[in-house]
Amino acid sequence: MRFGGAAKRELAEWLAAMTFSVVIPVFNKARYVVSAVQSVLAQTLPALEVIVVDDGSSDASVELVEALRDERVRVVRQAHAGVAAARNRGIALARGQWVAFLDADDWEHPELLDNLQRAHLACPEADVLASGYRCVEETSETRMQPWQVARDAEIEVVRDLRARWMVDIPFCTDTVAIRAERLHAMQPCFPVGESFGEDLDLWFRLADETPVALVRAQLAVYRTAIAGSLSFGRPRELAPFMHRMRQQALDGTMAERHRHAALWFVAQQEISLARDRLAHGRRREALRLLWSARYATLGRRWLLTAAMGLLPGRVAGEWQHRRLAASHVFSRPVHDA
Repeated sequence: MRFGGAAKRELAEWLAAMTFSVVIPVFNKARYVVSAVQSVLAQTLPALEVIVVDDGSSDASVELVEALRDERVRVVRQAHAGVAAARNRGIALARGQWVAFLDADDWEHPELLDNLQRAHLACPEADVLASGYRCVEETSETRMQPWQVARDAEIEVVRDLRARWMVDIPFCTDTVAIRAERLHAMQPCFPVGESFGEDLDLWFRLADETPVALVRAQLAVYRTAIAGSLSFGRPRELAPFMHRMRQQALDGTMAERHRHAALWFVAQQEISLARDRLAHGRRREALRLLWSARYATLGRRWLLTAAMGLLPGRVAGEWQHRRLAASHVFSRPVHDA
């Protein structure tokens, strides 16, 4: 794409006006929070501000952040109310045109915001920008080293997030930026009091209204298996937002064009839970979940899971464990093929 002089100036002004506020909720993450904040401050496309919302920490998290003494870092404190309330507080305070999120124990690649800006240029109608990420287990290493990212990484426009999510997990909270105007109109954006799937609740509601411009590159580190974090362990129940999604599809409060996809998507999560029950020898519970997932009865995953139910418990368990190991499934409600 070639631009003339006037067009180049207009494009430069448009991109220069694209500002990011990065919201970091923190609750007792003194070991990691400085690394998280510094990863935002090191962005090649500078963030307008970093809003650290302390959710009633009892450790030195806040003091460590304040010691950074960077004018772009804003620290606000609140009584412990949960991650959803902390993120909502950060959104309310954000002054940027876009609001991005980062968990206090995670880390942004220096080129994340730069690539999100590139995604916006490729798909200006998308109010959600995102990228891939990589998972690491908790280690003594809190500071990460950047890796090389292709400057021409593919930008995928996602118009059906539910179907896309069943292929693989395309992004996580740490790699999402949303147009602030849309978020301010949706407040409270995250369901207060929930800490399991509260981020996915927002992503799917947004994706019903706007495309997602996805950079096909890993541009953040998501830590797994940290005790006390949302990634610790695999979910054993359907997330609250999944129940809401199904109810809204059934009672007609969801737009008709999304109802079938929503019922199908919730059924896929129940199939995954049914497989987990089978792996632990809880056949009766698995059968109840399969019945609840009847909106996907004729699908390959439903039929395969029903076949697993006919196997001896130990065999079904070994099969499921191998499948999970192969798909690298963590705590988010996803599929396992």
